[in-house]
Amino acid sequence: MYVIATAGHVDHGKSTLVRALTGMEPDRWAEEKRRGLTIDLGFAWTVLPSGRDVAFVDVPGHERFLGNMLAGLGPAPAVCFVVAADEGWQAQSGDHRDALAALGLHHGIIVVTKADRAPDRVDAVLAQTRAELAGTGLATAPAVVVSAVTGAGLDGGDGLREQLDHVLAGLPAPHASGRVRFWVDRSFTVRGAGAVVTGTLTAGTLAEDDRLEVLGEGGPRSVTVRALHSRNEPQSSVGPTRRVAVNLRGVPAESIHRGDALVTPGAWPLAETVDVRRSSGAGLDETPGHLLVHVGTATVSAHVRPFSARHARLTLDRALPLVPGDRLVLRDPGSRSVFGGAHVLDVDPPALTRRGDGRRHAAHLETVPSGGSARLEVLRRGAVRVGFLRRLGLVGVEAGGAATEGKAGSTEREPEEIRILGEWWVHGPVLRGWAERLATAVEELATRDPLARGVSRGAAADLWGTGARPGDLTAMRDDALVDAVVAEAGLELEGGYIRRPGHRAGLGPAEEAVAAVEARLVRHPFDAPEGDDLTALDLGAKALAAAERAGRILRLGDVVLLPTAPARAMRELARLQQPFTTSQARQALDTSRRVAIPLLEHLDARGWTRRVDGSHREVVR
Repeated sequence: MYVIATAGHVDHGKSTLVRALTGMEPDRWAEEKRRGLTIDLGFAWTVLPSGRDVAFVDVPGHERFLGNMLAGLGPAPAVCFVVAADEGWQAQSGDHRDALAALGLHHGIIVVTKADRAPDRVDAVLAQTRAELAGTGLATAPAVVVSAVTGAGLDGGDGLREQLDHVLAGLPAPHASGRVRFWVDRSFTVRGAGAVVTGTLTAGTLAEDDRLEVLGEGGPRSVTVRALHSRNEPQSSVGPTRRVAVNLRGVPAESIHRGDALVTPGAWPLAETVDVRRSSGAGLDETPGHLLVHVGTATVSAHVRPFSARHARLTLDRALPLVPGDRLVLRDPGSRSVFGGAHVLDVDPPALTRRGDGRRHAAHLETVPSGGSARLEVLRRGAVRVGFLRRLGLVGVEAGGAATEGKAGSTEREPEEIRILGEWWVHGPVLRGWAERLATAVEELATRDPLARGVSRGAAADLWGTGARPGDLTAMRDDALVDAVVAEAGLELEGGYIRRPGHRAGLGPAEEAVAAVEARLVRHPFDAPEGDDLTALDLGAKALAAAERAGRILRLGDVVLLPTAPARAMRELARLQQPFTTSQARQALDTSRRVAIPLLEHLDARGWTRRVDGSHREVVR
């Protein structure tokens, strides 16, 4: 099925035209039929001469219902732009033109209706319409002159049905295997079935029993597809592009509203703050402080921080599933007309908290290409998880699971200068820069402090994150990324510390004092030096820790012994009558309780001795 939306001024015959093409009544409300005025979205479908199924989303033309019009036009891939011959171009014709310009729609057809009422005005109206649409995607669109009342222009070689066939044949093929983002335009309850939502499926495939998420004001909610209908017929699965009614399990209809989205779970970023570039309309530096933002079928209020005429930051009232390249229609809440259009550049922009950040960021945005790419995101951030790139729709997955750059589903080669390290995509120069800084830090630390074990993981992450965005600092602590940078720098990681391969911390000025302690313990193995003895030798905790790492001493709390002390103690204790008391052990080792107790506890912990009761131990045979 192909989907096409109508557009045009109120009372220019959009609904009448849809009715003539399909034989169906698009107006659903009794008030619409009574007043002869479309208020909300209408839906109808037919089969074109080629056999193509086409569904029409009929939109209201009155200025008071511009929001409803945008909800119908937003998800549609093509437009049927209607202007009446007897009235010509009117105010809402301009609003609808501005809307399709903002949405970047460039597939469609111009239809001059009511030709039977003013045949002599047809050429002038068509010329004016083309002039008004000159700056839009419909500038070169085919045009047809019709009368829905007499049927003139609907059929024949150059008739509307045939021209619609030609336009729809030129639409790009949708991604049937892509992720789902289904903007809801209606929600209602069917007795015995429960919640039903409708919308235009533009990518991905829906199937019975699919698990999806509803994204709305209440946050993500899990739902299951109970049943599907298209053209009032049940379907086991539905692909794009198609009008679909989705029967959901797990959520009441009254909790879902127009503007909510059904999405593939975990496949879309939720954005509350986005950087945008103007695509049409007035400069973004002329905006009021707040705007209404329309995307898909959603309408949200947004605070505007303009950077320039071309760029601004929008802070949305609620998070939406947005990706770079998405088109937004902007409206002034105090006006019923379209202010302009913008497309999304960044859905996860950096915080701007320091003096001058706004000016620097504005200059940066001028250099950012439109549309987004995996390479651009990696260059901009330094290191990006591939899952984030997938949620942005910037990488696809080949058979076998390899991530590749491009729109979702593509199989393009990996971008140049990008290193893929597990789940991370890292810009090559950034990785090399991190490695160089780490190597320098390791060398400087070894020179400055010979007793140091090396640079800790945390210190390395802080080093790489200097000048990075706050969110990136957390990412830098990922073990896989740390390991990759360590390998790139030709260093080694042991016990949480990074150092030169084969490097062992020296004792520097503490060497002589440690040697003195060793000599004492060789003569009297269990005569551990007192704290005052160590202080006199200028052996503090740092020097003792370095000596222990070097295998020169063993520390049992405040007691310092040789590493051979436990084995020597076992030989002496094995000679005692078993079990033995602490006092007997102390005498056998010729030492004090200060040394005997922590040494015996150490032997217990190693499983060499064990307690028999509160006062006796025995050697484990």
